[in-house]
Amino acid sequence: MTRETRLLLLAYLAFISLGLPDATLGIAWPSLRQVFQLPASAIGLVLGTAVSGYFLSGLLAGGWMHRTGVGGLLAASSGLVALGLTGYALAPAWGLFFPVALLVGLGSGAIDAALNAYAARHFSVRHVNWLHACWGVGASTGPAIMTAAIAFGPGYRAGYAVIAAALAAMALAFAATRRSWDRETPASAATARQPAPSAPQATSSVREALASRRVWLLMASFFCYSGLESSVGQWCFTWLTEARGLPVEGAGSWTSAYWGSLTLGRVLLGSIAERFGPDRLLRLASLGALAGVALFALSPGLPGRFGLLLLGMSLAPIYPTLMARTPARVGPALSGHTVGFLVSSATLGSALMPALVGVLIGRLGLTSIGAMAIALGCAFLCVHELILRYASRPALSS
Repeated sequence: MTRETRLLLLAYLAFISLGLPDATLGIAWPSLRQVFQLPASAIGLVLGTAVSGYFLSGLLAGGWMHRTGVGGLLAASSGLVALGLTGYALAPAWGLFFPVALLVGLGSGAIDAALNAYAARHFSVRHVNWLHACWGVGASTGPAIMTAAIAFGPGYRAGYAVIAAALAAMALAFAATRRSWDRETPASAATARQPAPSAPQATSSVREALASRRVWLLMASFFCYSGLESSVGQWCFTWLTEARGLPVEGAGSWTSAYWGSLTLGRVLLGSIAERFGPDRLLRLASLGALAGVALFALSPGLPGRFGLLLLGMSLAPIYPTLMARTPARVGPALSGHTVGFLVSSATLGSALMPALVGVLIGRLGLTSIGAMAIALGCAFLCVHELILRYASRPALSS
């Protein structure tokens, strides 16, 4: 097995492990509330702390990669997540539980940025899509682990301990292969078109990235994309039950189908991305997403529910394909910093937009869910068209 194949397989496992803790809090929350005697609103402390760490590490990840290398950052960040999850398992009091979410957020954001930066420079668009599909596998497996731990007796602490052990194993694997992640091969060097920047270039690269118009357009596209994906995912159950009159079981099934369509779409559409052309796929996907969200928001019957699936399938290849195209868009010298900025922008969009929808629902009613989803779909389409407008210009021009 070649070094490149080993790293690709390890990257697949890493994306699965990255997804493991992401959806477990909702399963563990009833047990946590009972153990620590908490109000329902206390979950916001955990989510807000984790999102803050994720956002911060995305901003700093480019500089960290220059100093420690991709392999070193992956090893340290996986260890940090494992430490944070161990804290979840052992925390004897609420005041010690929720602050640990900062470690989980910091480590997860750095893993996300480092893996995406490496994948964008060294793997094909197909594999980048499949890597993100593996995140969906992890996000589905984590709740199953936590459910089994709670249902069969050990409790949420055992669930977090199992997931912490998986992240600790990933940290050891990254440490063992640390040098391999930072070694350029002829193929990867040709893809990157130049060696990775050295540490002294980090400060100037940050300034250049922030001065580039196309970097800001990419950040806006990730903000809009993640805001749309997360807003629909968080609020479609409420929309289907309270605005469309579906029973709880039916609304839950359609909500699960939406998330499932994201994973399935990355597997299916990722396999044709290179033959179809990544930019053409992105344009078609953005149009499909707008059509899907319009059906979801405006049609009260079965077409609206199928619009939800069309939206999920259309959104599926957008994040990984945009990420894979980043080095070509901004140039390899800026790609490390830019990928970190994109992870932070996506984190901000996925946190702020669902919260804004909640505020609008309180003031304007449930129609705000559909209206905001359509607005975000239109905004992404417009921003992506602007990105394509600059596609023929030199990568380092603004």
